[in-house]
Amino acid sequence: MSDDDITLTAGDAEATVRPGHGARIGGLRVGGLELLRQGDRFGCFPMVPWCGRIREGRFRDGATVHQMPLNSPPHAIHGTARDGVWKTARVSENEAVLTYDLGEPWPYPGRITQVVALSEDALTLSMAVETYDSSFPAQIGWHPWFNRTLDGQDVRLDFTPAWQEERGGDHLPTGRRIDPLPGPWDDCFGMPGGVGVTLTWPERLELEVTSPEEWVVVYDEQEAAVCVEPQTGPPDGLNTCPRLVTPLEPLEATTTWSWRRL
Repeated sequence: MSDDDITLTAGDAEATVRPGHGARIGGLRVGGLELLRQGDRFGCFPMVPWCGRIREGRFRDGATVHQMPLNSPPHAIHGTARDGVWKTARVSENEAVLTYDLGEPWPYPGRITQVVALSEDALTLSMAVETYDSSFPAQIGWHPWFNRTLDGQDVRLDFTPAWQEERGGDHLPTGRRIDPLPGPWDDCFGMPGGVGVTLTWPERLELEVTSPEEWVVVYDEQEAAVCVEPQTGPPDGLNTCPRLVTPLEPLEATTTWSWRRL
């Protein structure tokens, strides 16, 4: 199938999926309100096969050290799949299934599958990383850019993490867990019971970002948008908290954004 943009609809909700632009969600409209910041860098993109920054672009797998391109010097950031052209495997009115084959500069063969499912009151994103060859460490995450202001109302964030990863001067976790600090944030938080973050635009919309995963990065240092990023491990997690993909065990993750009118 082609890599043209896909429009999913359910009730008065509409999502645009862009296979040719990293399988990102290019837009999500609810009752005519656009929830995601627009532009080629924004929307919501998958972070895979790693999330956030890798320190100096290097990660170790056993005795082998791999070097990734430094696309956010001095680090590598947000994986490689967001820059690729994905294939559309299946589309219906409210669901799209996309695939991407891993290749250079990532050193291991593998396949990523993302399912985008829209209902009248929720968007669910599911992703799997599979290999039929060598095992390798990987991460899965999503990086949505939610508009800070909807119809004249500024967003309010509400979440209760168990801890915050102390952030070093290089924007990477130091390895220490600290009590959560007030924002603004560009920080990783631990939520062992699963991610749950509520965004409220008063008198307009309440949206809850949930995931069974226990890590979330919250970024609200820009005027135009806030980011709530569920992921399977912390930044630099290929080195500090690796999850192994094997021929018998894919890495799988999911997140749901559910909303209600206010």
